[in-house]
Amino acid sequence: MKKVENKTIDLFKKIAIVLAPPPKLTVSQWADKYRRLSKESSAEPGQWRTDRAPYQREIMDSINDPEVETVVVMSSAQVGKTEILLNTIGYFMDYDPSPIMMVMPTLDLAEAYSKDRLAPMLRDTPALKDKVKDARSRNSNNTLLHKKFPGGHITLVGANSPSSLASRPIRILLADEVDRFPMSAGAEGDPLNLAAKRTTTFWNRKKVYVSTPTIKGLSRIEAEYEDSTMEQWCLPCPSCGHYQPLRWAQIRFEDVTMECEKCKERHTEFEWKDQEGKWIPRKEHPNKRGFHLNELASPWKRWEDIIEDFKEAKKSPETLKVWVNTALGESWEEPSETDGEELLKRRERYNCEVPEKVLVLTAGVDVQDDRLEVEVVGWGIGKESWGIEYKIFYGDPGQEAVWNQLDEYLQKEFKYADGTGLMISCVCVDSGGHFTTEVYKFCKEREHRRIFAIKGKGGDGVPFVGRVSRNNREKAALFTLGVDQGKQLLVSRLKVEFEGPGYCHFPIESDKGYDEMYFDGLTSERRVIKYYKGRPKVEWIKRPGARNEPLDLRNYATAALEILNPNLELLAERNKNGNTYIQNRKMTGAPRRRKRKVISKGL
Repeated sequence: MKKVENKTIDLFKKIAIVLAPPPKLTVSQWADKYRRLSKESSAEPGQWRTDRAPYQREIMDSINDPEVETVVVMSSAQVGKTEILLNTIGYFMDYDPSPIMMVMPTLDLAEAYSKDRLAPMLRDTPALKDKVKDARSRNSNNTLLHKKFPGGHITLVGANSPSSLASRPIRILLADEVDRFPMSAGAEGDPLNLAAKRTTTFWNRKKVYVSTPTIKGLSRIEAEYEDSTMEQWCLPCPSCGHYQPLRWAQIRFEDVTMECEKCKERHTEFEWKDQEGKWIPRKEHPNKRGFHLNELASPWKRWEDIIEDFKEAKKSPETLKVWVNTALGESWEEPSETDGEELLKRRERYNCEVPEKVLVLTAGVDVQDDRLEVEVVGWGIGKESWGIEYKIFYGDPGQEAVWNQLDEYLQKEFKYADGTGLMISCVCVDSGGHFTTEVYKFCKEREHRRIFAIKGKGGDGVPFVGRVSRNNREKAALFTLGVDQGKQLLVSRLKVEFEGPGYCHFPIESDKGYDEMYFDGLTSERRVIKYYKGRPKVEWIKRPGARNEPLDLRNYATAALEILNPNLELLAERNKNGNTYIQNRKMTGAPRRRKRKVISKGL
């Protein structure tokens, strides 16, 4: 009888195990138990370990908090934010099935994410392997961007696709790199708000926004972070125990340590990271947690490497901006407006047409109703620039005469101090005025000299130099320029105070055209932030009565350099070797070498 009772008890135990609900797991616990990292998408393939980067645990587990609706992660690169999103997807596919939407900046990026990140996780994580049927199977309804699993589905969309953003209700919204989202999805409005509306029918909805920030005042992720608990990952000082975030201002280059903000003791990276950290909020918020991380906390990036990256990045405003965004996870504060009078004062005497460090010449041409204006700009290593000459040709652009003058000028050889010469290698001519056909004809016949028509386009997110097209009557090569991007780039370079990468030189010689009127025009526009339907947008406003041709022309000449894309370091090395050769020949009394003549063909 006892044996029968024991068998019955064992049977009920087995039934209880089968029927019992699964143990309550958080996202991080699920990942530690089930997630496998793939070889092609991870430097450390195999079983996921949250302890490898302990700051990730609280971020992931906040998604499970019933009081939290929105989770914001403003961070640098190299901290594992992509894996946080993948773990969240895996959790809601396997453990808490739900309709999920993953929003990327563009449809192309969404497709790449599906192929390069999501597909390997589904393949290599056993708990997920059989959840989604192969898209190639006969009875599969799955596609690259839409995958069904028991109890839910995941849809991957681009923020530039309004129809997909408004397609279906979702419970889980994941948005990656939100600062790269367009201002509007077509004519439908803010893509993040469109996607968020899809969650309104779910009482237990979750929204996770992740991104590196961009420009202060325009950064969407920064705005979301500031409207949250604003938490920082803090570690205790190994000496005094005071908790503090890893701040760049406290890093000491000479011994690669961080100085405690309280006791001023210095400790190495590993001494700091051996301490047990915690998230410390700076604000209260009822249902929105925000987390900020920089590369100093990353287990995959050493402090000495970050220091070296900074030393390299600070050589130019453009690279420094990228470093601040992607290494510190902080928004970039644009420099204040440039003072034309200050630029006028810093002019210098060249005593030649082309200073010695100039390696390449480009030019920009603006077409007005009664004249053509042109600026020639020289470029050196690090895109250090020299204004060479600002010229105006008066005449009717509807007639050939003024174009012939321009053509002759663009073939001019500009002289170095030693008498050697340099030709203009690339030219951009504005086609946006009243003489578009004339511009196309002029450029079409001279494309072999890299003289190209351009058309400016304002607005956020327009690349400085777009793809070339020939969709015009003359079939001329036409480049679209993101003029707002170019203007911001120029303002950043004008703010560089010391000679070197990015610095802008101007000649004081009176016949070069760099007078007070030029600098008034160069600084004729200012950048303002206006709000449209609650979203910030940059606009460039021209000062009343000012002429902005010098600003436009410098923009076009800069675009010409980007189109040409020369290897300035290689050219400098060649010139250095050539100059050494000439000096040696002079020293030995040998006949003088023939004067060098660099033309665009050699580039």
